[in-house]
Amino acid sequence: MSKENLEWIRVGHVKDLPEGRVKTVTARNISICLSHFDGHWAAMDNHCPHQGGPLGEGSIERGVEGECWIRCPWHGWDFNPLTGAPPGGHKDTGQTLYEVEVRDEEVFVGLEPEPPRERTVTDAMTETMVNWGIRSVFGMVGHSNLGLADSIRLAAQDGKLSYYGIRHEGAAAFAASAYGKLTGQPAACITIAGPGATNLLTGMWDAKVDRAPVLALTGQVQTQVFGPGAFQDIDLKSAFDAVSRFSQTVLSTSKHTELMSLACKNAIVERDVAHLIFPDDIQTQPSKAKARSPKGRLGDNAIKPSDADAEAASEMISSAKRPIIILGHGAVEARDAVIAFAEKIGAPVLTTFKAKGLIADTHPNAAGVLGRSGTPIASWFVATSDLLITLGTSFSNHTGIEPSKRIIQVDFERMQLGKFHRVTLPVWGEIGAFCKIMMETVKKSKDADDQVSELAERWTIWREEKKSRLAEERGRGIHSFAVFDALTKLCPPDAVIAVDVGNNTYSFGRYFETCGQRVLMSGYLGSIGFGFPAAMGAWAATQDLDAFKGRKVISISGDGGFGQYAMEFTTAVKYGMDITHILLNNGQLGKISKEQQAGHWPVWETQLTNPSFAAFARLCGGHGSKVTETDALETAITEALDYKGPALVEIVTDAELV
Repeated sequence: MSKENLEWIRVGHVKDLPEGRVKTVTARNISICLSHFDGHWAAMDNHCPHQGGPLGEGSIERGVEGECWIRCPWHGWDFNPLTGAPPGGHKDTGQTLYEVEVRDEEVFVGLEPEPPRERTVTDAMTETMVNWGIRSVFGMVGHSNLGLADSIRLAAQDGKLSYYGIRHEGAAAFAASAYGKLTGQPAACITIAGPGATNLLTGMWDAKVDRAPVLALTGQVQTQVFGPGAFQDIDLKSAFDAVSRFSQTVLSTSKHTELMSLACKNAIVERDVAHLIFPDDIQTQPSKAKARSPKGRLGDNAIKPSDADAEAASEMISSAKRPIIILGHGAVEARDAVIAFAEKIGAPVLTTFKAKGLIADTHPNAAGVLGRSGTPIASWFVATSDLLITLGTSFSNHTGIEPSKRIIQVDFERMQLGKFHRVTLPVWGEIGAFCKIMMETVKKSKDADDQVSELAERWTIWREEKKSRLAEERGRGIHSFAVFDALTKLCPPDAVIAVDVGNNTYSFGRYFETCGQRVLMSGYLGSIGFGFPAAMGAWAATQDLDAFKGRKVISISGDGGFGQYAMEFTTAVKYGMDITHILLNNGQLGKISKEQQAGHWPVWETQLTNPSFAAFARLCGGHGSKVTETDALETAITEALDYKGPALVEIVTDAELV
């Protein structure tokens, strides 16, 4: 092509590249090795054909007869800068050359007009992913996922999804897990091969054990170096087999859009992790595959209990004097039906800790959380009940449901029924369908106690006791009750609250009173560090889905938990995430200290050396404040909630007052 028809792109100044040197420059999206030697300027494709080594990071070497060669820094392959040919003149194995001109001390490279972008395997798979409802992707762009990342870039550029670049892949995993827990729809996380992929595993286990849909997309080394032990080549299929319901490698012969459809379907239907592995060289292969969609591939998930089970349950409930409902997170989609049923039969509704907030503590039938993070109200009603109606619960030992009681257990997953011990009546069915039948058939017993009035009395007793605990303050930090009492007063009723693990979480369960908020936690895995990345996932959901738009996102952690992913605060700043983080700083891993004391161990290696977290938040570009006195709590929390962007309130607390 004649020089007149080329597109000339400035790539630098002559002073940028001394004689005898090479460097990498970029024109459009093309990486070019620019060289300057013996008065010549030359440009060639920057990628060594061996393994893609960056020639612009190499050097100019002199041959025995004084000729010049550009040497690849990775494996020492040589190329003539003027012809692109290797030694021996085999030009068919040489490099693409580009025209170079120097104009007024500026260096220009001439490129042919950019051809239309050829549709790739990952373009087709990303289109399919979008069709299945993926709206948010969290991750880190790197050398073994660049083709996939570019497809995601184009989708984000077209407004079809949003991409959030994190600082650590573990945060991407927790964010995607929290997104799935909150919405019931999967988000995706993307990483490179090797350590990027393995960094996902903790968050993927969190999603798996809490039954949250997630789509994990991991890069992989080129297919030509599978197996022998190339750089960052690990067996990703084996690594993810235990944590995923579906895990497949994308090959050139794969049905690419069908693979993506199956991954999305497994994540949604099985409420689990689906994993796809993308070898580097497959990502950019041309594709004409038609993008798939979920149309005609998902059925109604309502499962009605059998007539016999429904009749038996109705008889047991109608004859009970003190029936109670224990509401688990598995009933999240049916909570309105559960509450209506509880109102009809006058039953207290206790929740597992994971289900905190599914019924507002301000509701007349609410009895708070049962178990280690629970209230004496819930314990009282379990102790005095004659029938437990357990809906979407898994009977965790942390919840402590008394197995000797008469129990009706309802779950849509049959393996959960009587999983740990026998129950009086296991009922297989979707909880909303069960409640609908019970509403039509159950008649409240004439001998039933007025438990709703008892509930009001018990709440009065508990609230008075909570306030009395403020007298325990001893000048070593604020009582955790004061923190959550202030947050109870100030928290928007439709907020989404992501909590971490540790004493701060136990105190939240015990003291914070919900009035409509949704609560997210690392339930069965109980992973420290979950809180703030989970809030990022929740915030993304508020941007994607109408049901969550405009809702405030709050996260809660201790100093130990926040320290795990503290740099993600900069991620929140980068994307303008409106998150308020409440950080209880007691200078130690307080829960572990208590466990050491309870086991008659010496308290050892639980003390932490912390920066000023409030100052850290400000340095990152967000809002940060520090509270050392109880009287200052409400003002500091109000200011943080009003701040439009990431805000952190560091509260100095007493590790003993939880």
